[in-house]
Amino acid sequence: MKFYNRTNELDEMELIRQQSEERSQMTFVIGRRRIGKTKLILEATKNRPVVYFFTARKAEPLLCRDFTEEIAATLNIPFVGEVSNFSVLFKMLIQYSQNHPFNLIIDEFQEFWNINPSVYSDMQNIWDQYKDVSHLNLILSGSIYSLMHKIFENNKEPLYGRANHKFLLQPFPPSVLKEIMTDYHPKYTNEDLLALYAFTGGVPKYVELLMDNKAFTYRKMIDFMIRENSIFINEGKNILIEEFGKEYTRYFSILSCIAAGFTTRSQIESYLQQEIGGYLTRLEGDFDLIGKKTPLFSKSLTKNVHYNIKDHFLRFWFRFVYKYQRFIESGAIEQLKELIDRDYPTYSGIVLERYFFDKFKETHTYTTLGSYWDKKGENEIDLIALDELNRKALVAEIKRQKNKINLSVLQRKGTILQKPLADYQLSFAGLTLEDM
Repeated sequence: MKFYNRTNELDEMELIRQQSEERSQMTFVIGRRRIGKTKLILEATKNRPVVYFFTARKAEPLLCRDFTEEIAATLNIPFVGEVSNFSVLFKMLIQYSQNHPFNLIIDEFQEFWNINPSVYSDMQNIWDQYKDVSHLNLILSGSIYSLMHKIFENNKEPLYGRANHKFLLQPFPPSVLKEIMTDYHPKYTNEDLLALYAFTGGVPKYVELLMDNKAFTYRKMIDFMIRENSIFINEGKNILIEEFGKEYTRYFSILSCIAAGFTTRSQIESYLQQEIGGYLTRLEGDFDLIGKKTPLFSKSLTKNVHYNIKDHFLRFWFRFVYKYQRFIESGAIEQLKELIDRDYPTYSGIVLERYFFDKFKETHTYTTLGSYWDKKGENEIDLIALDELNRKALVAEIKRQKNKINLSVLQRKGTILQKPLADYQLSFAGLTLEDM
């Protein structure tokens, strides 16, 4: 698949590269696996002098042997004897950049935490000594969010405050998914587009796999994803077990509850019969996997909080693959597909709400996007979009089918907003598959 999107990131990375010609720059790039971090970095540095290191989990001397081979091949620097310490290599490279500016990419940088954590303090000392007299464009990438966050943003860690720039890579937005579908399947329907959004969440690698295998429709996507030996079957485990460590089963249980519709803390604790407050806090802050949703205009300390899984693929995986793992293990693949077919209309209706949130966000017209529901769970409003500069508000109900929308009911619900939006010009709309 060709390189899509990331225009803003590429422009910013080019500015950083130019700054590195004056003095060294350190950038860290984080984002979940399959999001396209490496592809973006290589695109940003193509046709420039670049050394690329992949930090495999192996003994430091073996890793340094790989790195010295890469340095010799790309920078034509000869080595005499073995180098067994990464810090020696890093010091040599930053000294080399004093007279030869270049880009140094270290992928899966968080792996040094398992290989030799002292690398980080050694790098700090070397960086502080040479950053102002060298011209190294240092780009450090990692896909274990919790570790990368700790390495660079925990004030007790040696590299805290050393990075000049941070990129948190996000999935493709709806407009890019439309562009991709237009390129690969010009006659796509909105149902096809919603399925691509629901199953991949805009994660580039998943989109690429579906497009390359001509899985352009809901049916073909399901057939490709839910089959024996599909990489999607174990993908959730592959992504998250290393993040969570030995407590992964507890986190998986919580995420499975949220995916199944138990979205409040009390609902999850009642179902699991255990206290989960600390786990929710870590899922939100340390792992960036869930988000809090509160009614618009509610007090900041409201307990009327619902949790959602931010990653659409993981929401799908926990809802259908992890929950029904027994179907897969027993070879009942076709039965699992039937189950997905049965529940998909309801499931995709909820995903459609998130699609419109993302679509409205892309317009850069609205300053606030939110929803509303009262404490009883009644008088629910799917989407409230505020343009605070022009004092306009759009109140919307979102359904898959147009005949399920009742604007008069929506307008009655809208009377709840008369006080907080007293000086706003209100408009009401029904949003469906037709409006994607």
